[in-house]
Amino acid sequence: MNNVKKFFSIRDLENLSGIKAHTIRIWEKRYNLLTPERTPTNIRTYSLASLQKLLNITLLYNSGHKISKIAKIPGAEIPILVQDIVAEKKAKNHSLNAFKVAMINFDQRMFLKTFDELSAVKSFREIFKEDFLPLLNELGLLWQTDAISPAHEHFITSLIKQKLIGATETLQYQQPTKTDKVFVPFLPENEIHELGLLFINYEIVLKGYKSIYLGQSMPLDTLKDVLDYFDKVCFLSYFTVSPNKDKIERYVTDFTKMVQNYESAELWILGRQTKFIEKENIPNYIKIFNSIEKITAQI
Repeated sequence: MNNVKKFFSIRDLENLSGIKAHTIRIWEKRYNLLTPERTPTNIRTYSLASLQKLLNITLLYNSGHKISKIAKIPGAEIPILVQDIVAEKKAKNHSLNAFKVAMINFDQRMFLKTFDELSAVKSFREIFKEDFLPLLNELGLLWQTDAISPAHEHFITSLIKQKLIGATETLQYQQPTKTDKVFVPFLPENEIHELGLLFINYEIVLKGYKSIYLGQSMPLDTLKDVLDYFDKVCFLSYFTVSPNKDKIERYVTDFTKMVQNYESAELWILGRQTKFIEKENIPNYIKIFNSIEKITAQI
């Protein structure tokens, strides 16, 4: 089954581009920039090509080009001009739109070029916090409004994941400088939302700690194996969808039982499922954080 969304409403275009639907209609009528199709019930729909064109036009418009001038640019030249602007500007207001254009176009080269331009003036840490996080937050809203398809989301998050792993690998060639604890980042069973945990893992290694990254969907009882190898272990996890609200208290209880014979084990957790934990009942070696910033500041 092909999950790529091929037709978009004017509200989708508004959500993706940031240009109000009323303005899009004016641009259509006055400058003939887009040519919508009509459903049998006379509702406007737009092709993927129209959405791609609008995102490119939006980037040009936000870069200071007048819409009347953009309307006179031949269609085939617009993507080339966008590439040039992305290469020259290096600013995050341009990078966010460029990353969205890359996502909609499934354009890996544009993503990589935008990332390389940002890398010339920013650290990876800055890029993730100032560019990738706003993009990921916006993806959540676009997903809720059905403006992007699973294929788009997986494409862009896979590229970000690739960059995270590469940046972390570069650091891992260095010997850890801090030995007071070993971090073990993992995701619980049925949890696959890994980007946040990967960034925390990057921060752990950046700050000089040894990290044993276990990744997605780890059964709780398998974590015990790590406890026999190191004196002080800090497990760290991100509960986005799992364990769910009906199972999370049992999860905390089972973790407590698992580590009861180990004096120096900790569990740090964050994610929206943590709101279902009765915080007054948890032991002091379990800490709950409400943001990536809070947990990375504690490392």
